Amino acid sequence: MPESPEVDLDDLQERLEGVLPEGTKINGFEREDVAFGLVALTPTVIVPDDTGGTEAVEEAFANVDDVESVSVESTGRL
Repeated sequence: MPESPEVDLDDLQERLEGVLPEGTKINGFEREDVAFGLVALTPTVIVPDDTGGTEAVEEAFANVDDVESVSVESTGRL
């Protein structure tokens, strides 16, 4: 979730792609209107089974400027 409605989502998307841990990749983004002009940016991230989970991706995303919060909505296996 971006910090505010003023955050450039295209720029934020590029910065998220730039901090991915090795071996992970983004398989697309969705944008969802939340409230008061705020738009959630929801990436679909593919994480290899041997990495042990989503924690490294969550931490990397949380440390990006303009990111207010990070949450995992679902997980599954390919």
